[in-house]
Amino acid sequence: MTARAGLFRPAGLLLAALVLAGCAGGNVGQRAELQIVQAMGAAAQKAAAGKPPDRPPLTREALKTVTISAIEVTLERRGVQAYLFLDTVRRDDGPGLITVWRSEDNATLATRNGVVIATRGLGNDLLSSSVPVRGDSPGPAGSGEHVQMISGLDNKELRLALECELRDLGPEPVEIVELVHPTRRLQERCEGPGGGIINDYWVDDRSGIVWQSRQWAGPGIGYLRIRRLVNRPIGRN
Repeated sequence: MTARAGLFRPAGLLLAALVLAGCAGGNVGQRAELQIVQAMGAAAQKAAAGKPPDRPPLTREALKTVTISAIEVTLERRGVQAYLFLDTVRRDDGPGLITVWRSEDNATLATRNGVVIATRGLGNDLLSSSVPVRGDSPGPAGSGEHVQMISGLDNKELRLALECELRDLGPEPVEIVELVHPTRRLQERCEGPGGGIINDYWVDDRSGIVWQSRQWAGPGIGYLRIRRLVNRPIGRN
């Protein structure tokens, strides 16, 4: 699997992009993009000179300056991270709320009630995924078949059917950058032609948010670890 170089960048540079986007306000604007490009250039110069890029710590104080909802996505197979910002929120004919998260170089991750349903720009993308959800409740709603459509060779769509069992493991608070969220853990155990997978969701029913998750996005991408770093009302984004 080939990941887009623009999406997965060193942690220090990603933090700079996150703060700059917050300072710009709203969606990632032209001024923020220019500053991000400049920061990338400086990091590239350091790398060329054999110097490690700056890696400022991710702190709650820094996140307080960010005015747009943001998530941290880790491609577990490669151990690399990206920050994605809220792009759109919409509804379709299905249940739940679709949220699209976008990186500054236009790679996207789409979720339905916090469950990953599509990726674009990662290579071997998850084109679509059926998700059993209920209303606007966070995370999957029950057991049953979970069908993924995967991008294969020659742009062909490959259908992957998984039979999943959902378990509620009870209360399990999760800490994300110095802030503890009262969540309960849902675990999805699925079996398919290639074997078994396990998806975990730390959900907050009061706010309707999946604060943290580890989700399988198909055989090409593997597992994604996702954390909600910043949550802002939609009207402020």
